[in-house]
Amino acid sequence: MTKYVFVTGGVVSGLGKGITASSIALLLKSRGYKVFMQKFDPYINVDPGTMNPIQHGEVFVTYDGSETDLDLGHYERFIDEELNFTSNITNGKIYKSVIDKERRGDYLGVTVQMVPHITNEIKNKVYEAGITSGADIVITEIGGTVGDIESQTFIEALRQIQYERGSENTFFVHCSLIPFIYGSDELKTKPTQNSVRDLRNMGIRPDALVCRVPFPTNDAIKNKLSLFCSVPVENVIDSIDVKNIYEIPMNYYEQKFDEIILKQFHLPVKKANLDYWRKLITTVDNLKDEIEIALVGKYTELHDAYISVVESLKHAGYKYNMKVNINWVDSEKLEKSNTNLKEVFKNSKGILVPGGFGTRGIEGKIKAASYARENKIPYLGLCLGMQIATIEFARNVCGLKEASSREFNETCKDPVIDLMADQKNILNMGGTLRLGNYDCHLLPNTLAHKLYGTDDIKERHRHRYEFNNQYKEMMEAKGFVFSGINEASNLVEIVEYPNHPFYIACQFHPEFKSRPTRPHPLFDGFLKASIDLKK
Repeated sequence: MTKYVFVTGGVVSGLGKGITASSIALLLKSRGYKVFMQKFDPYINVDPGTMNPIQHGEVFVTYDGSETDLDLGHYERFIDEELNFTSNITNGKIYKSVIDKERRGDYLGVTVQMVPHITNEIKNKVYEAGITSGADIVITEIGGTVGDIESQTFIEALRQIQYERGSENTFFVHCSLIPFIYGSDELKTKPTQNSVRDLRNMGIRPDALVCRVPFPTNDAIKNKLSLFCSVPVENVIDSIDVKNIYEIPMNYYEQKFDEIILKQFHLPVKKANLDYWRKLITTVDNLKDEIEIALVGKYTELHDAYISVVESLKHAGYKYNMKVNINWVDSEKLEKSNTNLKEVFKNSKGILVPGGFGTRGIEGKIKAASYARENKIPYLGLCLGMQIATIEFARNVCGLKEASSREFNETCKDPVIDLMADQKNILNMGGTLRLGNYDCHLLPNTLAHKLYGTDDIKERHRHRYEFNNQYKEMMEAKGFVFSGINEASNLVEIVEYPNHPFYIACQFHPEFKSRPTRPHPLFDGFLKASIDLKK
């Protein structure tokens, strides 16, 4: 029978529940267990696909085309497992499913209610994750904090699961803040006591407390929390503030957190294999040199909008013993006529243009791509960044001064980027883009083929517009190379400009597949070229 770990939060949001859940999963996997991860989000949106990145951060896409919360990126990077459609469930998705069933008559005329119909749907999603993944243990994070109105049905459903499956098959982890009061110089446990009381009032007694603290707690604090929260003292876990998030699983390991969970599940405590993780921590803590990379985007005020891109750059840095510093460049500011590009990029050894939607800041990104191409600065374009590179080349090399995308200008004279044929009659915005894994064939003797070292790849997509093949022959004649093609639909996946130290762009999102111990080939090659420029 699949075992279930549930991670809830209290007092404040942003405590690191996602990292806690990921760390638990990593430790359990290191002991030989097959793990899977899932997140419940309390908002009414069906998924984050239509949400503004400035509000919500990036949209992470799984291999099967699900648009999900950015926490799933943390999950995949920590446990190195591909997640799927069962991994991110929102209130909106639950309500929509129940209402669709009611409209079809599936409930045979009964009154549809929060309990049991909504809660049953939530439970089905939990169990579905266990069945479809074949995991020994499923770790589920509950978004928000205990006491939020919108998450109460989730908590009720989990109470029912705890009752149905029993304590030997369920384990509840409650993350809470232990604030330090300056002046009296005390750690205060009352907010956590109140948060646990709220959780218990909803019928759930946590099996472990994860306490976010600036430094380790003492026995007096642990005993107090144990007494008032009815949690064994050894199950009160310190989550200490760290500079390197990869230290968090090891902090839990030293407190035997994974052993506590396995013992409650009556599962063997196998030997943990964490040597590779210790090596990663040592690498990250001892990076010998630094390099600046310019990230040119329009959501630069919220760095979470590009979190997977930033993490992917870091992963490549680990391989080359290099700390990557980001030069956050607002693409709208580049559009001003008095902007000195040489000054903006004076310390940057590489320029990256990530994905995005809409017209804001587009001309600034085109300027950045042009500057990189003309000044022989390594360039990596991702999704929109590939379209930007294509438009820039069409304008400035092929002489198509009005080249653009129909996304930015529906009546443009030369739409080198056009709406996909199967997208033209779509009414709903959410979940209708080209999403998830698609095949890509790499042409021999190209930079793309050299970086990947193989003929065929699969990469994750999230876009609605494509390169217009009518312009392919003209651009090839000027030296542009279309090095990656989806042969099934004859769609361009990768472009490059060979008369350059490193200039490549892709229609997909390679950042979703990068791992801290295994950087993605495109980021690997990009950073290496940037380091070569620095040298």
